[in-house]
Amino acid sequence: MLDITNNTIENHEAFEKLKSVQKTALPPSHIGVKRLLLVFLAVLLIGLFLPWTQNIQAPGKLTTLRPEQRPQTIHATISGRIEKWYVMEGQEVKKGDTIVYLSEVKSDYMDPQLIARMGNQIDAKEDAINAYSNKAGALSSQINALNRELLNKIGQTKNKIEQQKLKVMSDSIAIQQAQNDLAIAKRQFEGNRVLFEKGVKSLSDFEDKRLKMVETETKLVKAVNNLEISKNELNNAQIELTLTQNEFANKIAKANSDRFSTLSEQFDATVSVNKLKTETENYTRRSSFYVITAPQDGYIIQAMTPGIGEIIKEGAPVVSILPQNAELAVEMYVKPIDVPLLQPGNTVRFLFDGWPAFFFSGWPGLSLGTYAGKVVAIDRNISSNNKFRVLVAPDQSDANWPEALRVGGGAKGIALLNDVPVWYELWRVINGFPPDMYASTTEKTIKK
Repeated sequence: MLDITNNTIENHEAFEKLKSVQKTALPPSHIGVKRLLLVFLAVLLIGLFLPWTQNIQAPGKLTTLRPEQRPQTIHATISGRIEKWYVMEGQEVKKGDTIVYLSEVKSDYMDPQLIARMGNQIDAKEDAINAYSNKAGALSSQINALNRELLNKIGQTKNKIEQQKLKVMSDSIAIQQAQNDLAIAKRQFEGNRVLFEKGVKSLSDFEDKRLKMVETETKLVKAVNNLEISKNELNNAQIELTLTQNEFANKIAKANSDRFSTLSEQFDATVSVNKLKTETENYTRRSSFYVITAPQDGYIIQAMTPGIGEIIKEGAPVVSILPQNAELAVEMYVKPIDVPLLQPGNTVRFLFDGWPAFFFSGWPGLSLGTYAGKVVAIDRNISSNNKFRVLVAPDQSDANWPEALRVGGGAKGIALLNDVPVWYELWRVINGFPPDMYASTTEKTIKK
């Protein structure tokens, strides 16, 4: 119909009575759907501007915050045979409680009197050390006596040398005197000979003078011989001094050699005593390793080597124990792309296996059955699963974690990040961008 007039058909005929209108008109339900769509679009438009909490979701498992509180395996310190078990799996034990008793399997340690016999050996060696010490002291006294005797001998020989020097001097003077007497006797003999030739002196006087001259020559020869004897005796005294020094030097050297040998044997005996004491202490300590005790309060998880009479090697695992009153934590593994978004202190919500929970990803405040934690550590090295391990401890300001949680249980962690509009989050997800890692202007202002 052309729109050329302001008059309509409705003004002349009932529009609803027309068959064509009745067949082509929309049913009332379509109008309700239209209104519903409009309401839905309005709600969706409003919802796009609602706040949305960005988060990083990662699987994890329960562990302990401190390394010494994690499940540990107790190993055998020595080789032995299992004689008796004192615990059963699942049993609670206290620190120092006996877990298993071992018996000796090495022939070197089977003697029940081994420590006593080692003590006897130590006593014998210590007596030998005392004997060596006494012998070394006796040799030292002998060396001192030899030194004193050497000094006396040297003094005695030097006095003898001085006496011989004086005797040489005396014999030299005697030679001079004999030479003077001979010169006088020769002059008297020559004078008497002249007088005898002139007949003034008798033959007997002349013969007396000749005899006296001969006697004087004899005295001179004797004096020369005495001087040579004195010189030889002086040389002998000097040689005796040298021989005495050499003799006592040899004696002292031999005594020192014996003393040093004794000291060496004493030191060897001291080393042997120390070695025996070390072995005795090792045997004593080894006997304490026959009893394997609990290192701390906990629960027996599993016996690695069950049975009686089985032989275990040194360092072999015997039993696994779970420490009591452990501080639980969750280790979750985060993708490398999300690691820069996490910092120590970030809040993480957890859904634990076995505890019903309802979690709304963007509105954690509406979630039920979740528990809070704080990031305490982030590994600097990637794990074998190509992810980074993040350790999360319970948040003390929030509800306590369930007491029935056990180490090794599963958990799903949701690390809470910034609050952004819903439309921004949809745009980020569609484009594959990581969550917003920058603090908002309001947060920066508050920090300042």
